[in-house]
Amino acid sequence: MPNINTFLTFNDQAEEAARFYTSIFPSSEITRIVRYPDLGPESPFETGGVMMVEFTLDGRSFTALNGGPQFEFSMGISIAVLCDTQQQVDEYWDRFVEAGGTPHACGWITDHFGVSWQIDPKLLIDLLADTDGAKAAKAMQAMMSMVKIESAQLKQAVGG
Repeated sequence: MPNINTFLTFNDQAEEAARFYTSIFPSSEITRIVRYPDLGPESPFETGGVMMVEFTLDGRSFTALNGGPQFEFSMGISIAVLCDTQQQVDEYWDRFVEAGGTPHACGWITDHFGVSWQIDPKLLIDLLADTDGAKAAKAMQAMMSMVKIESAQLKQAVGG
């Protein structure tokens, strides 16, 4: 089986981002830092500067690359964090906001590096996938009215 991981290309903040992300999530670590070799005088990259950072977030593999200013993130790609409890949602959400993240509707937040995250309780996904269409619709309507997803409001919306 091939190793499939998430590859994030930053301008020049790969190591800073990896250190931030690994400080937030349990069972996370930086596993390797690769530096740029001497690419000659025309290279836009500093010899010995950080090229790539390999890291894990809760056991999942990621690679961050310093690729230059031509790379930008968009909300078309996000990293989903499904939380078992509202306390986890609150803790992760607060860490991103405290570091300068920008909250968006429906549980999305763009961190201070420009990477989009979805910080949601698993309850939300379970309710949206409920075979009772009316219940799923109520959950969807409730979610659409929130910025940070609140489990108690979801439960109230579906009558549970």
